[in-house]
Amino acid sequence: MTDRVECCGYVALVGAPNAGKSTLMNQLMGTKVSIVTHKVQTTRARVIGVLVRDAAQIVFVDTPGIFDPKRRLERAMVAAAWSGAADADIVVLLVDASNPDDADAQRIIEGLKKAGRKAVLALNKIDKVDRTALLALAERLNESGVFSEIFMISALTGDGVDDLVSSLAAAIPEGPWLYPPDHLSDMNDRLFAAEITREKLFMQLHQELPYSLTVETEGWEERKDGSVRIEQVVYVTRPGQRGILLGKGGQQIKRIGAESRKELEALLDRRVHLFLFVKVREKWRDDPERYREMGLDFSD
Repeated sequence: MTDRVECCGYVALVGAPNAGKSTLMNQLMGTKVSIVTHKVQTTRARVIGVLVRDAAQIVFVDTPGIFDPKRRLERAMVAAAWSGAADADIVVLLVDASNPDDADAQRIIEGLKKAGRKAVLALNKIDKVDRTALLALAERLNESGVFSEIFMISALTGDGVDDLVSSLAAAIPEGPWLYPPDHLSDMNDRLFAAEITREKLFMQLHQELPYSLTVETEGWEERKDGSVRIEQVVYVTRPGQRGILLGKGGQQIKRIGAESRKELEALLDRRVHLFLFVKVREKWRDDPERYREMGLDFSD
């Protein structure tokens, strides 16, 4: 009997905003490592998720959605996504099968073709599309010559995901594992907690306000009883946004804090004392330190 040969490689999940990358990442990990909302551009930085399949350790990289950026933060997010694709051993392009004419998806395909990069195509949300339309879409996208394989999946239900993982495990290169066997993500608890709160803010707030804020965990105190006290600051860009976020008598921020605390307690499996503060920082989107916090490159 021969010893197993260890394999390890990076797999970048790329796609247009709302293609389902973060949903797929959480499905793969069996727990939440990426926040998910119905709004576009929720993911701002690369998130690592580690999956072991037999002798293979697959390091998934959930990247921000790729679109036509206008602002500095958007440019940094898109740059992070393309960087993740360039550094990966395998690229998986997620395409929303229910939105076959997505201009952003077509832009990504052209970008991959220009870079001479092959990719695995994962047609997502297949539960929303009839089979005839699905096959026609797969055939049309395959004409680009970019794709080495095509899979039809539902990141939400897990349908087809196991076949995708098996193929990726067989394709990654031989090499020693980069993480311990039980390692799930490289996101530290402070950043993870901030992301959970940002998810709740995205879900509760409307129009441009969610895109004008960021969350930072400024305090993390381990208590003797096993609980944790977390202090977070929500930065907005204008005084009027602070009032909207707080709500009448501070009720809105209290409600958001309660939702975040409840989920954090479930995910961290411990009691959480969460305190949220809202501050105005007009230029946070032009502050290099904020970009470093998010793991983004501060550049034009």
